[in-house]
Amino acid sequence: DTIWVVVDRLTKSAHFLPIRKDYSVSKLAEIFQQEIIRLHGTPSAIVSDRDPCFASRFWKGLQKAWGTKLKFSTVFHPQTDGQSGRTIQTLEDMLCSCALEWTGNWDDYICLVEFSYNNSWHASIKCAPFEMLYGRKCRALICWDQVGERVIEGPEMIEVTNAKVAVAKEKLKEARTR
Repeated sequence: DTIWVVVDRLTKSAHFLPIRKDYSVSKLAEIFQQEIIRLHGTPSAIVSDRDPCFASRFWKGLQKAWGTKLKFSTVFHPQTDGQSGRTIQTLEDMLCSCALEWTGNWDDYICLVEFSYNNSWHASIKCAPFEMLYGRKCRALICWDQVGERVIEGPEMIEVTNAKVAVAKEKLKEARTR
């Protein structure tokens, strides 16, 4: 019923993790290990809001065991965690726009929104987060420069996925121009 947004400050890559508000801190730690550490290793530092679960003794102890410095953002001080704030605003705009286009629950297509976000050009790094992270452009069936102009033949799932990614990419452009 909510989304945990994890942003890498260097590459601007983001993970949008569907979670429930009632997840325990140990469940969140498990998700973090499976979805973030598995792909990127243990972070040297984490900037977090002051959510009670991230300020808990368990979470602080876990960060200490991982060797991660835990920093908390300051209320009314966007410079502390401005990157996450911008990413969250873009995500909200994209989800609102995509929800009008697609049927079903947002968690059914959050992975496509994440894919679109991480494969779109970011002015601050002058490339897409995927390219910054991996040193190459993402190989994808969708033509990123001319969305919708490339005809893709294949299973229906690929066609539906590509259509949704095209919509997500267009909604990302719209969200960034606001």
